[in-house]
Amino acid sequence: MKDIKKSALTCSIQAAIITSAIGMGSQALAETETNALDKTKLEVIEVTARKRTENVQEVPIAVTALQGDKLAAISSGAMDIRFLNARVPSLSVESSFGRTFPRFYMRGLGNSDFDLNASQPVSLVVDEVVQENPILKGFPVFDVARVEALAGPQGTLFGRNTPAGLVKFDSVKPSQDFDAFVSVSYGSKSTSDVRAGIGGGLTDNLSARISVLRQDRDNYIDNEAPGFEESDVLGGYTDEAMRLQFLYEGDDFNALFNYHMRDLDGEPVAFYANAIKTGSNSLVSGFDRDTVFHDSASRATQQVETEGASLKLEFDFDDYTVTSITGYESAELFSRADVDGGYGCNGFGCPPVEFATGPGVINISSETADGIPDHEQITQELRLTSNFTGDFNYQVGVFYFSEDLTIESFSYDALFAAGAENGYVVQNQDTTAWAVFGSFDYDLSEHTSMTLGLRYSDDDKDYKNLRTQSPLSFLGFPDVQAGEENTSDTHVSWDLSISHKYTDDINLYARIADTFRAPSIQGRSLFEPDEGISVADSETILSFETGIKADVLDGSGRVNASVFYYTMDDQQLTSVGGDSNTARLLNADETIGYGFELDSEFMLTENLAITVGASYNNTELNDDSLSVPGCASCTITDPLNADGEAIVDDNSLPHAPEWIYTFTARYAREIGDGEFYIYTDWSYRDEISFFLYDSKEFTGDALLEGGARTGYSWSTDEQDFDVSLFVRNITDEQQAIGAVDFTNNTAIVNEERFVGAEFKVSFF
Repeated sequence: MKDIKKSALTCSIQAAIITSAIGMGSQALAETETNALDKTKLEVIEVTARKRTENVQEVPIAVTALQGDKLAAISSGAMDIRFLNARVPSLSVESSFGRTFPRFYMRGLGNSDFDLNASQPVSLVVDEVVQENPILKGFPVFDVARVEALAGPQGTLFGRNTPAGLVKFDSVKPSQDFDAFVSVSYGSKSTSDVRAGIGGGLTDNLSARISVLRQDRDNYIDNEAPGFEESDVLGGYTDEAMRLQFLYEGDDFNALFNYHMRDLDGEPVAFYANAIKTGSNSLVSGFDRDTVFHDSASRATQQVETEGASLKLEFDFDDYTVTSITGYESAELFSRADVDGGYGCNGFGCPPVEFATGPGVINISSETADGIPDHEQITQELRLTSNFTGDFNYQVGVFYFSEDLTIESFSYDALFAAGAENGYVVQNQDTTAWAVFGSFDYDLSEHTSMTLGLRYSDDDKDYKNLRTQSPLSFLGFPDVQAGEENTSDTHVSWDLSISHKYTDDINLYARIADTFRAPSIQGRSLFEPDEGISVADSETILSFETGIKADVLDGSGRVNASVFYYTMDDQQLTSVGGDSNTARLLNADETIGYGFELDSEFMLTENLAITVGASYNNTELNDDSLSVPGCASCTITDPLNADGEAIVDDNSLPHAPEWIYTFTARYAREIGDGEFYIYTDWSYRDEISFFLYDSKEFTGDALLEGGARTGYSWSTDEQDFDVSLFVRNITDEQQAIGAVDFTNNTAIVNEERFVGAEFKVSFF
């Protein structure tokens, strides 16, 4: 096992801050309060989707914002960032790494690649700093004011790797007003979630805020493989995170410093061998999520450390604002797992030796690990924003990105050597990107405005790998194998939008946008005879969108809807697994997508509020020459070519449900000196394909998940109190949400029903 070593800075800051703050209170999730004079009116939601603070109803982009009760409810129960899955129209989130390395899909576009240098077409921006590496994207969500999901290309203001959209997190910022809170929850599987924070003014100009999180779950999954029996060996974690901010506010100068860190010590996602019935997508009879049959469960581990800081400087010159945002991020990871999900080996990829084997046929014995021993990301944005009172305004700026990444891959002999290392590869990738951009707004009339955005981007990658030990040397594969690759590309992204105020309550908009995802490099040489390098060229997208944003029912309702159509050229795809356990990057000639999104909210009475959302996404690959290796044991429904590969022309994209529905309702009534409330949220996503090819076993069934929270809140002169009971996955629906296809219909299964209680106290 490889242990991640903390830096002295990390240890000292973590110990000092978490120890001093864990007993303090913190602020509740920031939200704009409903108009106190009329509780039937909806609050105004402000977003920063265009790097200006604007009313979401006036932004010519499909934006969904999560905040307040809804954000608190769907993230309860020590959930990681995957709680966003199907909670926003057109957004899916999944992971084969567990609580880290989430993969985002927007309007059907995403990347199922699990390599540690994989890029994604949905970008994640946290406190105005892009989180490029997939490990950075798993940072816990706590003390967050708002989550914004921006659908469609966002390349003008946010740059490369945003052809599908953007997910944006904004944490609660320091202020001169004192506030604090502590929340403690406890639930199923001995799961605890402790959050705390405190903020306020230090001087007349300087304020600070510190927020901490600790989530714990005991191991609860038993291993019942003969000869490897062990109780409570998988499923647990301890996840700690902290954010420290200082805000200086002067007459014409503001400065915000943000330091954040995460320390996760837990277990990887559990893999279940032969958990899917042959010829169907149902779990086998008697499936038990709390039991595995592994020959290496005792060696499984997942350790993640991330650390970062940012400095935002704003200079106000009346007609102009100059903004500088400097960001630094680093990550370390080691994750080791029994990937085949079983014990022994008796299938086509096994040595001619008899083993005790199960469950069912185990085609390949696979115990592997991936690590990031070194990672560093540096970003710098400098932006000039006009503040004119006339018809014309603009933003112009420059952006710089640098990333140095080292990846290690290991394999282990679980059959003959009790998990001894038998394969090793190291990869190094250096990325440098820069851009110049501008966004120009012009009021064509009192009711109609236009925005034109332009961005020139330059991206360069230098990659090399070195294998020093091959797990397949007994087949004649050389132990030592090296390779390198370099890519470079430039692109001009642009967008044009028109917004028209049809009435005081109805805004219409239309938008056309073009952007790209930079070239990608992948080096899977651990199980290859050669260096295993593949390259995908840049993908480009042209998207058309029109929509309506309407305030209805005299301010008691809000209905936003959009329709879209896009064509993507040279889409970057990853063929993962297959019967030969290969993985390579591909470009599809053309991908077409179209659909619609609906996002609505209503105050039905002063006591009852609901939200309703829906999306439809149709995606189709158009490339009659595109084929990929199929699975080892599943039933492929695509036609096969002469080489036995599945032809994926006309297929929809992986993890791209056609339909997503969301619904929430909150009922509250004053009782005594406080308020009793009931909140429920539901999401439905249509069936999905786990891989590029279609098969019966690896088609994820439609998934309906619901949650509920009920509680009582009351106030004193200086504190707010809230006590609640909650449940996630009310129906306890269990099904495969991911898979490993190169072995034996190995499944990843969704979380079981979770029941818990929470107590929260806020100080002001």
